[in-house]
Parts: sequence; C-alpha cells; structure tokens
Amino acid sequence: MARNLTTRPIKAACKKIAALSIIAVAHISLQSMFSLNLDLYLKTLKGGNCLSERDLRLVCEKAKEILIEESNIQPVSAPVNVCGDLHGQFYDLLKLFETGGEVPSKNYIFIGDFVDRGYNSVETFEYLLCLKLKYPSNITLLRGNHESRQITLQYGFYDEVVRKYGNANPWKYCTDVFDYLGIGAVIEGKILCIHGGLSPNADASTLDSMRLIERNMEIPHSGPFTDIMWSDPDDIEGFKVNPRGAGWLFGGNIVKQFNYINGLELICRAHQLVMDGYKFWFPERSLVTVWSAPNYCYRSGNVASILNINENLEKEFKIFDAAVESEKSIRPRNVLPYFL
Repeated sequence: MARNLTTRPIKAACKKIAALSIIAVAHISLQSMFSLNLDLYLKTLKGGNCLSERDLRLVCEKAKEILIEESNIQPVSAPVNVCGDLHGQFYDLLKLFETGGEVPSKNYIFIGDFVDRGYNSVETFEYLLCLKLKYPSNITLLRGNHESRQITLQYGFYDEVVRKYGNANPWKYCTDVFDYLGIGAVIEGKILCIHGGLSPNADASTLDSMRLIERNMEIPHSGPFTDIMWSDPDDIEGFKVNPRGAGWLFGGNIVKQFNYINGLELICRAHQLVMDGYKFWFPERSLVTVWSAPNYCYRSGNVASILNINENLEKEFKIFDAAVESEKSIRPRNVLPYFL
C-alpha cells in the first residue's frame, strides 16, 4: 500500500509531462505551419503579385508585435537614408532601393504616406512590412496622414484592396498596423523626422511630450497627433490656419524655437510635393521637405529624392526619376481622378 502511494504521484507526473510534451510538439508544429517565409514574400511582391490573404494577416500580426516595442519618437543611428511620400508607386520604391542601396546594407527611415493615389499601394505596404520583419533594426516606418482608415476609404487604398483581394479583410489587417506605426524618429538626437510638422499644442512642444502622445488609434480630427501628421511650413510668423483643413501652417520662428528647446539641428519632413525632390525652408535651413514619389500620380513630372545622412550628420541628396514600369501604369477605372 505504501508503494502504491509512492508511485501514484510519479505516474501522474509522468502523464502530465507526456501531455505537456504533446502540447509543446503541437505548438512547434503550428509555429512551423504558420512560419513567415519572408524571402518568398519579397520575391512574390517583386514579381508583381500580392501576398495571399493568409500570409498578409500573419505579416501584419507579426509587424504589430515589433512596432509596439518602438517609441513614439524612435531613436535611429547614422548613417541612414531618409525617404518621403511613396503613395503606392511600388515600382518607384524598387528604384528607390536601387538608387539608395538595398536593406540591410543601407538603413532607412520612411516618413509615412505609403498608400493611396498610386495603383500599387498594396504591394508597397506589404513590401515594406516584409522588410521590417526581416530587418527590424535597419528600417524605420513612420506614420503619415494617409495611414488612416478615413483617408484610405477616400483616396484609393481601400478600393485597391477590394479589387485585388475580393474583400475588405486585408484592408482591416493593414489599417490595424497603421495604429502601431511611430510618429517620429530622431537621428543621433539631432535630426527629427516627422511626416507633417509642428503643433501649437503644449503636448507636442518637446520631444519628451511627443513621446507621451497616445498613438495606438485612428488619427483624430484635431490635437497634437493630428498636427504632426498634417501641418506645413510657410513663410509666416507663428501659426496660422492650414487650408488643408487639418493641422497648421507654421513659420521659421516656430521651427527655430522648437529646434533650440530640443537640441535639434534639422527637422526632416515630407507631406508636400516638391518638384526638385527636396526643399530647404527658412534662412537657417532649419527644415527640409523630402519627396520620394517621382512623377507623382504618374503625371506631375517631378523627380524624387533620398536624403542620405552619414556618420558625421553630413547631408547628401540622391535624385532619381520614375521607373519605366511606373511610366507604363494605367489608371484603374474605379480610381478617383483626384489631385492634392
């Protein structure tokens, strides 16, 4: 009887260990079944095909796990290439990498507006997400004003997703990822990258206050988060109402004060078409607009640029034209003929 009392717990423990082993093996099998073949995904996208809906969902879920660990204002080391709006011009994105160098041999910051207006927003965003998963420390993805459910319903991304997938679920997966994107990056503590511009709101007056903004949400209609996404520089003093209907116009004195308070040398932003690919603002050249979508909307005739910042924070712009594949793009019939 004593022997039975002794062996019974041991048998129970063995059964428990065996059950746990089966669960562990099953978990490993599930992980293998749903593993991400990023090399295959990148090859598929380069070949002009989208990811399957299943694979896209897995990519988006994994991307959220990585992005949630990043700061609102993500610190980035130099050297690094800084890129502006892409707007779904996928073949121009591939040419951008040919011009600036491939990841991970080169590091990149993309300052938002990956989607809308162009005809390949799906491929553009999927490609960037796959690069982020494969090389998380070599590429920083920031949010732009078009990384928004409301905006993508109006300007092309939603319609493109439904046209290519036959349903809206992939749009939901992608727009959920939008909420996890950072709102800025700071290079060596000296160069701030944000999509739009500055805000009169005290909650965005310093880098520390920007770090405290709640970003895991749809971009609101007003407030500091909105201002960072939508504001534009102008040759004025102070702040004025922005004709876009969101954000503000801000002058050189605002930039000078912000840079001084935060120990910055330069603000690098995107958000506005620049025919020469980039434009410095104000006598101090304290802010620069970088634009990375050549021949914007397939008819603007502009060049695009990449801002390379080396180890000494010296700046060089690499200029490139539209890819041949983009020049042959044909507008789908259900894309709105907007221009903004």
